[in-house]
Amino acid sequence: MKQTKTVPQIELIKEFFVDNPLRDIHHPEVVDWVTTEYKKRTGEIFRDPDRAIRSLSQKGFLIKIAKGVYRYDPNFVMNRELEDFTPVQKKAIMERDGYRCVICGRGREDGVELHVDHIKAKDLGGKATIDNGQTLCAQHNFKKKNYKQTETGKKMFIRLYEYAKSIDDIETMRFCAEILEVFEKNGVNGHIEWKK
Repeated sequence: MKQTKTVPQIELIKEFFVDNPLRDIHHPEVVDWVTTEYKKRTGEIFRDPDRAIRSLSQKGFLIKIAKGVYRYDPNFVMNRELEDFTPVQKKAIMERDGYRCVICGRGREDGVELHVDHIKAKDLGGKATIDNGQTLCAQHNFKKKNYKQTETGKKMFIRLYEYAKSIDDIETMRFCAEILEVFEKNGVNGHIEWKK
C-alpha cells in the first residue's frame, strides 16, 4: 500500500548524517539507508541520492573525506566561513596575477573571460583567501573543474618522479619527465608545480 507522507529527499539525507555525526561514512551505506527509508516512508523510489549527497557536500553541510566518503561535523557546519571571494579579494587576486590566466597567460586583451578560482576547491575545504585564489581563463577554469583526474595524474607522476630521483632510477625519471612535460606543453594543471 502506497504511503502519502511527503519527505523531502535532501532532508532525509541530512537526517541520516545528523544521526551519525563525526563518522567517515562510505557512500553505499548512505545510499542503502536513504533509499530503503524513503521507500518505507513514502512508497516512492529515491531516484538520485548520489546527486543529493554531492550537493550537500558542495554546500558545506558535509565534508568530503575521500572519493565516496563523507562526514557530518556539526561544529564545521556551524562555524563554516563564507567560501566565496569578495569583490575586493577578486580584484587583489587579479592584480597579483597581472589580469592574466596563470596557466596560459592570456587576458582580457586577448578576448578571454577571466575567473577567480579556488586553488583548493571549496568542496574540499578550500577557503576564500587571497593565497587560495588564482586567475584562470574560462577555458582553464572549465578544464580544472571538469577534469580533476588530470590533477591526480599529474600529482602521481610528480611523486613517482621524486621517488625515482631519490633512488637514482634514471629511466623512470626520464619516463615521468616526458609525461609531465606534456602537461606543461598543453597548459594542463599549471597550478601544480613540478621541479625537474
